[in-house]
Amino acid sequence: MMVRSSLHALGYRFRVHVRSLCGVPDLVFPARRKIIFVHGCFWHRHNCRYGQVAPATRRRFWLKKLAENQGRDRRNRRELRAGGWRVLVAWECQTRRIEWLVGRLVAFLEEGQHVR
Repeated sequence: MMVRSSLHALGYRFRVHVRSLCGVPDLVFPARRKIIFVHGCFWHRHNCRYGQVAPATRRRFWLKKLAENQGRDRRNRRELRAGGWRVLVAWECQTRRIEWLVGRLVAFLEEGQHVR
């Protein structure tokens, strides 16, 4: 929600959770052909300290499930890129530095845009 409200306040307009696109992206900018996923570090196994936490119970089940999440994420990004979309992943841990993250998102959104 912090990412969405920050970008909206800057004047960016987007669609959320577009089910017709694989992976159901969090933010879709159709005119720019750009997509932003906001992933939870634990569920998508980011390489930060939050993403490296190993479950204490049913360890084998959870590690398999989390590895499957990573594989599905890679396939979804690959398919979206093949369809002409530019894709960026923002991580939950990065929202702790929201000003930095918004700068990164704006740079991604403005990259390759033509000035009229």
